[in-house]
Amino acid sequence: MATVKLLTDEEADAIPEVKAVFDDIRATRGSDFINNVWRALANDPKGLKRTWEHLKSVMAVPGALDPKTREMIYIAVSAANSCSYCVHSHTAAARAKGMSEEEHGELMQIIALASMTNGLVTALQVPVDPEFEVD
Repeated sequence: MATVKLLTDEEADAIPEVKAVFDDIRATRGSDFINNVWRALANDPKGLKRTWEHLKSVMAVPGALDPKTREMIYIAVSAANSCSYCVHSHTAAARAKGMSEEEHGELMQIIALASMTNGLVTALQVPVDPEFEVD
C-alpha cells in the first residue's frame, strides 16, 4: 500500500501544475496511461515537475544510448536497488522498445553475475588496479 494518496485524473486535473505535467507525460510517451509513480508524486506538484523534467531529460532525448539500452540499464540499477516497481515498469518499457526474451534472459544473467562478483570483491576489499585509474 502506498504511503501517500494516488491522485486520480479528476484530482490531478484540479491542480494546474499537476495537470500540466500529466499532459506532458501523455504527450511525451504517446499514451494516456499515467502510472502510479506519477500519481504518488503528484502530492508534491513541484517535486513531480522536477522529477519528470529530470527523467525526461535523460530518458526521452536522443543520445549515444538507444532507448531500449537505457531501459535495460534502468532495469539493472533497479534490481540492484531492490525497486520492484521500477523493475516491472522499466521491463515493460524495454519490451515495448523491442527487448526480446533472449535479451531479457541475458540481462538477468549479467545482473546476477555482477551482484555475485560485486559481493565477492566488496567482501575481499580488493584494491583497484592502477591500470584502471584515470589519470
